[in-house]
Amino acid sequence: VSGGWGSGPFSEDVAVTPEKPDDQLRGFVQVLQLFKTLHRTRQQVFKNDVRALEAARIKINEEFKNNKSETSPKKIEELMKIGSDVELLLRTSVIQGIHTDHNTLKLVPRKDLLIENVPYCDAPTQKQ
Repeated sequence: VSGGWGSGPFSEDVAVTPEKPDDQLRGFVQVLQLFKTLHRTRQQVFKNDVRALEAARIKINEEFKNNKSETSPKKIEELMKIGSDVELLLRTSVIQGIHTDHNTLKLVPRKDLLIENVPYCDAPTQKQ
């Protein structure tokens, strides 16, 4: 199957063996989906931060390129789990900060990070 994805870690041809072409193709599609999801998350999380966007782009591409020849299903599953965990961590834990002066940082949380919080109650509850 020809890659046809342009330049990047998936641009080389991918061989599909006759033993289980459907499983291998399904695995390739899952890896590609994770790759795209990580890049979309990177674009949202580091929006307007050129240095962070570029650093994250390079790191994602580098990790996928370094592991593109991996054939062990167990190792691929492990790497997919790590990639999914990284995506979740970026999406749920990273908040941008902007330096407003030499010792002040203004936090800029994304709307999807702002969740309703249960109000704090000073009064202790009575045990029954």
